[in-house]
Amino acid sequence: MQGIRTMPEAGRAIIRAQHAIGGPALPSRDPIAFAEQMLGWELRSYAEAADRPELTLFDRGIPDIIGHLRLCSLPVPDHVLTAARLHRYARRIFLAPHWPSIYHGDDERTQSEAEAAATCAIMRRVYAELGYEVIDLPFVPLSERIAFVRSQLGH
Repeated sequence: MQGIRTMPEAGRAIIRAQHAIGGPALPSRDPIAFAEQMLGWELRSYAEAADRPELTLFDRGIPDIIGHLRLCSLPVPDHVLTAARLHRYARRIFLAPHWPSIYHGDDERTQSEAEAAATCAIMRRVYAELGYEVIDLPFVPLSERIAFVRSQLGH
């Protein structure tokens, strides 16, 4: 993001890879396998960022796995909770609220409007439960959202 290091979204990459190989770790096919793939991805991303001195923004994080499992009404394994507690991000996180006017599905984002809204609500609760301060991104043009994030980060 314009001079700030970012980590890509695990979910989309995993879905692309699973489609390419005919794999089962898809949210609609095997949400537990999908969650475990996401956990591996996020742990690797966390370790990679920890080895670098510069600020890194994550598109998603380990707490999102908890949200995914809750959304699917599945139990959250102890090791996922432990990972979320041990591998902490900055105290303040940014959340892009569900914006119905711009939401659209694609080959990797297959959620309905209702599921997307529910996902946002669950993510907000999970991050708050884990002690994060959740800051909503404003619904403004991208350049203004970037400026908002930079101002919140002091950059």
